[in-house]
Amino acid sequence: MLFSAACFAAMVLLVRAVSSGRHANVWLVSATRFGTGVVILVAFFWRETQFRRVFTRAKLAGRGVVGGIGVTAYYLTVAHLGAGRATFINNTYVIFGAIFAVWVLHERFRALLGIGCAAALVGLALLTDAFAAGFHTSIYDAIAVLTALGSAYIVITIRLLHRDGEHTTTIFAAQCVYGALICVVPTAMTGFSVDGRTWGLMLAAGALAAIGQLAMTRAFRDVSVGEGSLIQILVPLGIAVGGVVFFHEHFSPHEIIGAGLIIGGTLLATPFAARKRDG
Repeated sequence: MLFSAACFAAMVLLVRAVSSGRHANVWLVSATRFGTGVVILVAFFWRETQFRRVFTRAKLAGRGVVGGIGVTAYYLTVAHLGAGRATFINNTYVIFGAIFAVWVLHERFRALLGIGCAAALVGLALLTDAFAAGFHTSIYDAIAVLTALGSAYIVITIRLLHRDGEHTTTIFAAQCVYGALICVVPTAMTGFSVDGRTWGLMLAAGALAAIGQLAMTRAFRDVSVGEGSLIQILVPLGIAVGGVVFFHEHFSPHEIIGAGLIIGGTLLATPFAARKRDG
């Protein structure tokens, strides 16, 4: 799960580098991401991946459709709410997922895990300046909450699909196939003109996204929804650190405090996870 978080952070940094270039749009970046995933599955996991089941099993289709819509909805909320607020609201899926997992998967939600989630979310709010523009709300806040609920649905569905015996690559294929279908028409309608450097960055970002998604999907076979989702909150922290290293940004004092809370909240749940497995 940690490896997955590192891949996602690196992917976002590459997407940021693409956005600073010329003529790359969100639809093209998303379509490239999903298309690269399909290519990797065909090239390396053809025998393990059951592409037909993506269209014939409802849980796989639901995972793919909600995942594809979620990517688009997240970009939409970033555009209207700002990256900080949109990222914070979307990551509240950690709480939603952990609570729903108690009901659907009969997982236990321990106090230590709850404290870790709360600390990490407070840290994320500080790190991203989620409420710097005030507390006024709009329809896009509601869309962001729905996106968070969709993310919670996805991680729970991944756990359910693993319990039913679905292979990791088939679960990932659902996201790639339906995500590509959702993006293909808007990508063609918006049009694009991309140079070789930008294509290289987008393909590298797509490969990192595919590797990260495969690692995360596989990890959720053994890691509970609450614990696994909490580790994914490290992704915004990794992006912030990358901004300092590669884009010459600086941490403010409250962002440093937020980073500490994210790390502390994540580490707080780790001993609990280890004791749970050992017991």
